Amino acid sequence: MQAPQDTDNLTCQPWYHGQLSRQEAETLLLQDGDFLVRASESRGSHPVISCCWRGKILHFEVFRVVLRPRPGRPQALFQLEDERFPSMSALVHSYVTRRRPLSQATGAVASQPVRRQRPLTRSFSEDVLTDIPAAPWPLRPRKWSSSQPAGLDHSGRGKRDDTAAVSSLVPGVPPAFGSALHRTGSEPTLLKALPHLGTMADSLTASDGQLHTKARSVPLRTPSLASGHPPTYCELLPRVPSAQRTTPRPSCQEPAVWWWEAEEDEEEDRCFIRPQAEVSFCIPGHPSGLLGPQNRPLDPAVLCTLRSLLVAHHPESTALHLLLVDCQAIGLLGVTKSQKSAMGVASGLELLTLPHGHRLRLEVLERIETLALAGALAVLGCSGPLEERAVALKGLVDLALALRPGATGDLLGLAGVMGALLMPQVSRLESTWRHLRRNHTEAALVFEQELKPLMRALDESTGPCNPGEVALPHVAPLVRLLEGEETSGPLDESCDRLLRTLLGARQVARDAPLFRRAAAQRLQGFRPNPELWEALTTGFLRRLLWGSKGAQATRANRLEKFHHVLSILSQQLEPAG
Repeated sequence: MQAPQDTDNLTCQPWYHGQLSRQEAETLLLQDGDFLVRASESRGSHPVISCCWRGKILHFEVFRVVLRPRPGRPQALFQLEDERFPSMSALVHSYVTRRRPLSQATGAVASQPVRRQRPLTRSFSEDVLTDIPAAPWPLRPRKWSSSQPAGLDHSGRGKRDDTAAVSSLVPGVPPAFGSALHRTGSEPTLLKALPHLGTMADSLTASDGQLHTKARSVPLRTPSLASGHPPTYCELLPRVPSAQRTTPRPSCQEPAVWWWEAEEDEEEDRCFIRPQAEVSFCIPGHPSGLLGPQNRPLDPAVLCTLRSLLVAHHPESTALHLLLVDCQAIGLLGVTKSQKSAMGVASGLELLTLPHGHRLRLEVLERIETLALAGALAVLGCSGPLEERAVALKGLVDLALALRPGATGDLLGLAGVMGALLMPQVSRLESTWRHLRRNHTEAALVFEQELKPLMRALDESTGPCNPGEVALPHVAPLVRLLEGEETSGPLDESCDRLLRTLLGARQVARDAPLFRRAAAQRLQGFRPNPELWEALTTGFLRRLLWGSKGAQATRANRLEKFHHVLSILSQQLEPAG
């Protein structure tokens, strides 16, 4: 999608359809990703983004924050949930080009604009969308009640019959807002009509010079419920910037501080605690929202849902989800006091180096192997044209780039993604890799020139491990060494690698608090998608790959069977010879 040429006039944008009813908009949206922007007939010409996602038509009303007119700044800011934009064109351009979900609750992504086929019956510009429409009845003579803001609530109140007439014209408008008055000079400006929840969602500071009505004691999150309309608009959760947030919202269901953002108290002169038992950070018996109580391996419906989830989230978002799950799985964040007391140390990074960390080491190995198998399945499960498999390869490369040091810095997740790309069943697909080099040259070059050398250095314990650029270090060499896996290569090189691995493990254990702070800093303000969060956990992937019954088998048996399945899929895609 090209950048907007005229940000002040929506008539220049092909995706803007002017005033359009909900029913007319739904007939134009046919495929997932189709979207258009319209001026809602029932919402006072408010801008609404209508989008088709997963076979359903969703409507997202854009919140507007009206600003006091000042030279050099917009009349209003436009917002869906997180970021605010000075124009509707800038908002649409950002969400479409970056493939950002219109809301975290639905994950809907607008990617394909539906062009306007008929001329606009009325010239709508962003100036019209910015301003609140004037009242359709003549204004009464101005009545001054007081020069103090406290008296503004009583200004312009007429007789009871006048109020009833206004209420009959505009359903849902309180009598206090039946008329619109203006003041002149340096006095505050009153709103022309009832402020919509989109403008009330984020109150402005006093320097903006705009007065707002008193907020409800329990504000509603759904715009349609605030004005008496049926709940036909998708729920958005607009977030106020921290600089303007003075008091917490009573209706907010989210905790003030999430467990991965909580700061741990520094324990001074902490005495040695004898470990009591081996600790596991896997959540036992956690109910799944995507899988039923009993599921078969590789359920097609669940695989389709996972594909939609990954498409809806850009690689940076997926990398943060993966970092959060990995930090929980390895015991870097969210460790309880009872777990610390049981294992005798403060984090799983320290526990990995100790004799009673055997269970955790096996869990880490299984997590890396499970991520690698799931990534390989994402490629080998594409039975369509070469481009489909090449796009899957490119997606894994983009995710690896988002996980590397200096970015998200999750080297545990990077090991799993690179394990999928380097798996023999995937690397033997010569036609697919050739297609990737031809049509996605940049991703192929990054994989060959940056990611493969980086992974080789990490496996040899010579890669970067600075807590400033790494949030979760590469612990796979240490885990394999302590679990008795043999090192390959000449004897002298094996001894050097063994020494580097043990020295690196000692340094990782010492720097565990630094890694914890680095991970918490990267996750500060991050709000994960619950479905994607669950889909990246080890328990979910194990049940998805082997089924609820097969997941109970031994690790060696499960790995052997699934590698055999991947080999068959690889041979079917590109037969040998």
